[in-house]
Amino acid sequence: MVQDSTDVLKYPIPNEGTLEPPAEWAELRGKCPVAHVTFPSGDPARLLTRYDDVKTLLADPRFGRGTGQDAASVTEGDHDPLNNSEMAMAIPQDGEGHLAWRRHLNKWFTAKQMARLRPRITEVAERLVDEMTAKGAPADIKGGLGFPLPVWVICEILGVPEEDRDKFSYWSDTLLNMSRYDGEEIRAAQTEFYTYLAGHVAAKRENPGEDLLSELANDPESTMSDATLIATGQGLLVAGHETTANMIGKMIAMLLADRSKWEALLADPKLIRSAVEEALRLDVNAGFGMIRYIDQEIAIAGETIAPGTTVVCSMAAANRDEAAFERADEMDLARTPNPHLAFGAGLHSCLGQALARTELQVTLEVLLRRLPTLELAVPEGDLEKVEGLLVGGLVAVPVRW
Repeated sequence: MVQDSTDVLKYPIPNEGTLEPPAEWAELRGKCPVAHVTFPSGDPARLLTRYDDVKTLLADPRFGRGTGQDAASVTEGDHDPLNNSEMAMAIPQDGEGHLAWRRHLNKWFTAKQMARLRPRITEVAERLVDEMTAKGAPADIKGGLGFPLPVWVICEILGVPEEDRDKFSYWSDTLLNMSRYDGEEIRAAQTEFYTYLAGHVAAKRENPGEDLLSELANDPESTMSDATLIATGQGLLVAGHETTANMIGKMIAMLLADRSKWEALLADPKLIRSAVEEALRLDVNAGFGMIRYIDQEIAIAGETIAPGTTVVCSMAAANRDEAAFERADEMDLARTPNPHLAFGAGLHSCLGQALARTELQVTLEVLLRRLPTLELAVPEGDLEKVEGLLVGGLVAVPVRW
């Protein structure tokens, strides 16, 4: 428990619950909104947990994930999943370079593009439910639907084979590693990942298709190097399936843990969109949070942050701030507006948020229609959390119908 502002906490803060937050979040917001923490590497950092502070810092264009020599490392060794990976170094992280990179990608992730993709996403979700129900209950909703659906979508966008999805999952996990894999495993996996996508980029230059990698590889206005193209493919494959696959599992678990929520959606499917936003807001296993490197003195919550400080913004803690959300710990399926920070804020907000929202909405639409009697096949307390990675989630979500 937090005693005072001089306490140093280990971060990520341990949490015994699967769907409930650690008690420290509320304590920190109330007593110590700019907390002292240490990362798994042992390096010191500061932690923000209040909504206004997190939103303000994330939206401040002066600060990005750019690293300095005195920036905190998340993990020990030469693989830092947030800062020192080859992927992070190949993609411009700040300034005009980052904005230009995003501009090249934006049109593939607009609401208009998602509307075009939505019927195909629905078709795939229907097929996956067919396959899952054919095998019978109990089933793992994450493994049967939550994982393969976003993998198919991002593979379609990038123009890479869906049948390689198990490779993508392993490569992604090693890239997001905090404590699960050793340095040798990570280096070997990342070499394979890089080589795999380098081959695809070369093939797209020679024989372009109607996909994002083909467009970027052959765009005369793009100045992306091969290394940046490969890193872009890596980043989109990781972000495009890992976070959404986990969120699908967590969302279904939240709605079934208190089955009155599922019944409410069955009674009024118009609540699906706001229910998705509320699940995103209430996600307690969102992962590490967003890093900001402070290279000039700033004031936050009455404290002065010195240059050279690494600050981690906990969007998940901020999303339960009573100062920003009435009855913040309650799941209100009709909550509107819902300005949660699950996708970040400002210039570095999640590029694929329209895609994630579409996949989550389609998942709920299909499951409510096809499996109205869906329920958890194990007690909520038996759900096992993903450990040792930057992203949070549940290992499996066993269900029956």
